[in-house]
Amino acid sequence: MRAITFSLILAVALLLSGCGNTTGSRSLSGGAMGAATGAAIGSLSGNFGKGAAIGAGVGAVGGFLHDQHRKGNIN
Repeated sequence: MRAITFSLILAVALLLSGCGNTTGSRSLSGGAMGAATGAAIGSLSGNFGKGAAIGAGVGAVGGFLHDQHRKGNIN
């Protein structure tokens, strides 16, 4: 059951990874992708909520940094 859940969450994360044209939408899609990945990893260790929260934060920051890099603000 965990393998199926992990596979579905990973598929959704991959679909969300290409979303966004603005800083806000890229940060949001990064946060959603991070939350899904964090929840999947957290569920394997028994900390679903904590994994989702950490993943969402890291994903949002990653989405913002990716946006800034694409705009040329960060090398």
